[in-house]
Amino acid sequence: MRYLTDRKRAEGKGASGTGTEHHWAMSVSAVGLAFMVPVWLYIFGNALGKSQEEVVATFGHPFAAILTALILVVGMRHFIGGATIMIEDYLRGTAKKAAIIGVTSLGWIVAATGLFALARMAL
Repeated sequence: MRYLTDRKRAEGKGASGTGTEHHWAMSVSAVGLAFMVPVWLYIFGNALGKSQEEVVATFGHPFAAILTALILVVGMRHFIGGATIMIEDYLRGTAKKAAIIGVTSLGWIVAATGLFALARMAL
């Protein structure tokens, strides 16, 4: 006779088997963004309305550049994960597949464009 706890019986029983990992990844990225975004908004707010040279100098500093890159990557991964879950909940069939491909593409295009612009300013 095997003794299985409730937890052991429930492991891997979700629709995809990765619900717990997804929840933790979204929670960790949300907490990280909650700390990073206010600091980035302060940096961005100080650069807002200044000349191009001053903005390039602001985002040329390592802290501002690294923080901006982190927000782009973590923020877009968080967006893709959340939007994918919503799409899976409300769409079916080909529309679901097309929407997930579209959301994933949009998220990575935004991240790549932002990183390219940041690299042009910081380097």
